Amino acid sequence: MDSGDTGGPDIQGKPVRGLFGAGFKRSKIRKQVMNLSGPALVELMLSSLVNMVDMIMVGRVGAEAVTAVGLTNQVFFFALAVFIALNVGTTALVARFIGADDPKSANDTARQGLMLNIIIGVVVSLLGYYFSHDLLKFMGAEPEVFEAGGVLYAKAIFGGLVFMTISTGIIAVLRGAGDTKTPMTINIIANLLNVVGNYTLIYGKFGFPRLGVFGAGLSTSISRVVSASLALYTVFKGSKIIKISLKDNFLPNIEIIKRIINVGLPSAMEQFIFRAGQITFVRIVSGFGTAVFAAHQISLNILSLSFMPGQAFAIAATTLVGQGLGAGEPEHAEECALETRKLGMIVSGVLAAIFFFFGPWIIRLYTPDEEIVALGAMALKIVAIVQPAQSTQFILSGGLRGAGDTKWPLYASIAGIWGVRVVIGYLLTTVLGMGLLGAWTAIAIDQCVRSAVIYGRFRSGKWKKVKV
Repeated sequence: MDSGDTGGPDIQGKPVRGLFGAGFKRSKIRKQVMNLSGPALVELMLSSLVNMVDMIMVGRVGAEAVTAVGLTNQVFFFALAVFIALNVGTTALVARFIGADDPKSANDTARQGLMLNIIIGVVVSLLGYYFSHDLLKFMGAEPEVFEAGGVLYAKAIFGGLVFMTISTGIIAVLRGAGDTKTPMTINIIANLLNVVGNYTLIYGKFGFPRLGVFGAGLSTSISRVVSASLALYTVFKGSKIIKISLKDNFLPNIEIIKRIINVGLPSAMEQFIFRAGQITFVRIVSGFGTAVFAAHQISLNILSLSFMPGQAFAIAATTLVGQGLGAGEPEHAEECALETRKLGMIVSGVLAAIFFFFGPWIIRLYTPDEEIVALGAMALKIVAIVQPAQSTQFILSGGLRGAGDTKWPLYASIAGIWGVRVVIGYLLTTVLGMGLLGAWTAIAIDQCVRSAVIYGRFRSGKWKKVKV
């Protein structure tokens, strides 16, 4: 296509003719949504499936190993909140700059975001590694979790955190520029390596020692080193859209950093509130014993598969809304987000049916323990019912973030996580004695509340006037 085309880049970095402006058609929106979300969906679904395979392998070691992984990951994802904020800010800004045909500013933003991820990532990695034992103890880990190698697993995971922040930071920039194929390729390679590494190190295959749950953590961190290396190669050598050179100025650009933080700070607060609520919620559930928590963790691991369609289509919504606003077409940006939501709900509906009708068989892939199977299948039935709300919440939140309207996802998290999941979850699980049933009922209500808040904000149209 020639240089006169407008409307933002497609997944190859070339402009999309007529997506924004006079040539606008719904069929073109759907095509571009699938161009953006398709690779992201493949990538995220594969990542989720790999995580499921990881947990299945760990589950064969024992319930204590599953609990060690679950407790560590709750703290790990809490620590990632600040990086998610940086990535939201850089994605939104890069999408705006690409939509406005300003590649220089997009590259400057990418460079500043990368440096922030590296500097903060080193600090958080060291802190997590050093305090691994204390963090597990704080999360309520029972003695058998420590005996199963929980601390070694936590150290391995936190040791590789900085490499994860590098790769996710670069991937966020590429997605903002409309490139979702490269992140897919990077993550496919890293995830397949992780599966092979888990099999080798957990069970001691091909001449390697049997390391159990520590082997799972070590394999994960090795795959993150590979992912970071591929991502760095992409922006320094291989990307046609985002390009960084060692000859560039890597000194802090206060103006760009302020803009990243202004957009990303509400997302940081959202993630901290969300993860703090999850940690509080997990501590409530872990009090019911290792078997119940293992069922809870396995169900969450399977549930993550249902997040993937919402997150993939949210990536498309973020990119298209950001580029649409950058091109000065807010009404078409809204239409893009709503079409993205329709397509995402179809995919999530299929997964809901699978969870509802085949839950017990899925749980048995992780463990032969029939108590855990029954509890996990019950949890999957509950969450299957609220898939439409969950999908809406994910996708339209992506649209709001693409517009730089990151405060309302924060408000939704406050209402859902603390107002529902923690408070109502405590009442149902502990006061009324409903146990895991009460916990997952609270999770379902949380999804509905957050969906209502996000949907109301998006339909108000006020996000179209947010300045970034």
